[in-house]
Amino acid sequence: MPNIVRVAVTGAAGQVAYTLLPRLASGEVFGPDTQVILQLLEIPRSITPKPMDMLEGVAMELEDCGFPTLKEVVVTDDENTAFAGCNWALLVGAAPRGPGMERKDLLLKNAQIFQKQGRALAAKAASDVRILIVGNPCNTNCLIAYKNGQAIPAERWSAMTRLDHNRAVGALAKKAGVGNAAVTCMTIWGNHSNTQFPDFTNAKINGKPATDVIPDRAWLENTYVKACQERGKAVIEKRGLSSAFSAANGALDHVKSLLRTTPANDWLSMAVVSKGEYGVPAGLVFGYPCRSDGKGNYSVVDGVKLDAFGQEKFKLTLKELEEEREAVKDLLG
Repeated sequence: MPNIVRVAVTGAAGQVAYTLLPRLASGEVFGPDTQVILQLLEIPRSITPKPMDMLEGVAMELEDCGFPTLKEVVVTDDENTAFAGCNWALLVGAAPRGPGMERKDLLLKNAQIFQKQGRALAAKAASDVRILIVGNPCNTNCLIAYKNGQAIPAERWSAMTRLDHNRAVGALAKKAGVGNAAVTCMTIWGNHSNTQFPDFTNAKINGKPATDVIPDRAWLENTYVKACQERGKAVIEKRGLSSAFSAANGALDHVKSLLRTTPANDWLSMAVVSKGEYGVPAGLVFGYPCRSDGKGNYSVVDGVKLDAFGQEKFKLTLKELEEEREAVKDLLG
């Protein structure tokens, strides 16, 4: 019998999903011997074109690709249908910030969406489900979904800092004049926001400390960190739209990294439910250095040291996440 994996994707008519879905269907992520069932969720809205009509068109395109690894496409506006029996859930859809909307307002608007989705996942997903929250603010959206879906173990929930990780790797590689593969041990500490800390102090370039290869500490602290923190804004200013295929690529890299054993001399960036590591309050969804066993499981890397600069940045991003948790405390299950 062929191996079959059910993958639920929310916000499936959006720009990020449009890039993500064919790569999921093609065999790139789960391999050529695994049949993929895509369960695609959209929220009906009174806009033109209608999201559900767009999603029907996306499903038609997926069918037209003729992928031998694509078994079925399910199109729905019901969370229970989308999450039924799913082994992976990629929560890409989230409410965007509207004109004049404060961050707290955005958090509360998304809280209602992710509260409902967390409960539906707990009720309907497969017993081995792994969940990645992509839709922003993803750390706190993950916290809300997890708190409302606690029948699913905490270690099955994660939020995406892999786009930030990839950006941070690329920027270091470009400065050093090396390929991206030369950069290892990158960590995005904390929140997927402009308080994140892309940790150049522990990163390595061709096995050497990044600070030895790039000794310009002022550039690293001021130019590099700020550029990584504000890269999403810079993309919007140039493109007129938010990151799409790079965000989709980050989500797929996240999943692929969980399905492959992390090399002993490296780690990956993931935002996961804290168990108190590095002094972060238990239960907060925080970006850490992690390693994967290749079977969908991860562990937080112990013993990574931060200097005074890194500790300051760590405290700032932790403070922001604690403030976000306080803003949505009434919706945490």
